[in-house]
Amino acid sequence: MKAYCIVYESVDDPQMFEQYRSQVMPTIEAFGGRFLARGGAFDALEGEMPYQRVVLLEFPTREKAEAWYHSPEYQRILPFRLKASRCQFILVDGVAG
Repeated sequence: MKAYCIVYESVDDPQMFEQYRSQVMPTIEAFGGRFLARGGAFDALEGEMPYQRVVLLEFPTREKAEAWYHSPEYQRILPFRLKASRCQFILVDGVAG
């Protein structure tokens, strides 16, 4: 079953965030992941949305998504994102079938 990482974020330090962004793609691809949405325009149709960006990643399985997140390659660049932005990062299972 596919799994999805949903990230809501506001970037406070664009230069530091660029260090993360320029290195993240190979770490995602190594685990079969891909971006479905990456910071494009969005509308909050219900509720409050305190973040500026939405990112949606798809992985073939939850195990692959977790392996990516905890991989040494991703953990090496993660501090750039954490220092550059405020965010909420969610991992959710897709629907079966």
